[in-house]
Amino acid sequence: MAFEALAVADDAASRSLADVAYERIRDRLLMLDIKPGDLLNDDLLARDLGVGRTPVREALKRLELDRLVVSYRRRGTFATRVEVTDLAFISEIRTQLEPLAASRAARVATDSAREQLRAVMRAVESFDTGAASVVETLRLDARVHQGIYAAAANPHLEDILIRYDNLATRIWCMVLDRLPDLSRHVHEHLDLLRAVIDGDEAKAAELARIHVTGFEHAVREALFAA
Repeated sequence: MAFEALAVADDAASRSLADVAYERIRDRLLMLDIKPGDLLNDDLLARDLGVGRTPVREALKRLELDRLVVSYRRRGTFATRVEVTDLAFISEIRTQLEPLAASRAARVATDSAREQLRAVMRAVESFDTGAASVVETLRLDARVHQGIYAAAANPHLEDILIRYDNLATRIWCMVLDRLPDLSRHVHEHLDLLRAVIDGDEAKAAELARIHVTGFEHAVREALFAA
C-alpha cells in the first residue's frame, strides 16, 4: 500500500484528496479487489490511502451515487453485489447511449479531442494483451470509452455512460479469465476510434453498438460455460 500512498500524495497536488480517494477506491471496487458484499471500513481505507477519514467518507458518498457501494444505517457501507441479471439492464442502456456518444463525438469533437483519440489509438495498437495485467487491460478499455465520452462534449451523457461502463466492468472482471479472445475485444476499438476521428457518424454509432452487444454476448457465453 506504500506505492498507493505515494501516488495519492503526488495526485493531491493537483486534485482534492476526496477526488483521489474516490478514484482509488473505485478502481478497487471495479477490479473486485474489494469483493461484492465486503464491508468498507473508512478508518482502514484512510490508512491504506494515506488520507484522512473525511476525504474517504466524501468518496464513499460519490460511490454510492455510482451504485458501487450501499450504506445501511447502523450497519455500515458495503460494496454492492454484482448481479448477473443486471447485465441485460446495463446492456440495454449502453446499446442506446454508446452509439449516441460515438456519433456525437464524430460530429462535434474538437481538433484537440481528435488528437487525444489518436494517442489512444496508438496505445491500443501497441498494447500486448498477452503480457499485460488485468489492471492494465481494464485501464486501456476505460481510456478508450472515456475518451469517446469526453469527445462527445455532453457532460450529462458522459456522466451516465461512465457510471454504466463502471458497472459493466465489474461484471467483466467476474469472467475475464474465461474470455477466449481478449485481444480481439481490445483491438476492435481501433475501427471505432478511427470512425470517430474521421467524423463518420453512422459508422461510429454502428461500431459502438456492435461493441456493446458483442461484450454482452461474450460475457454470457463465459458465464454459461462456467
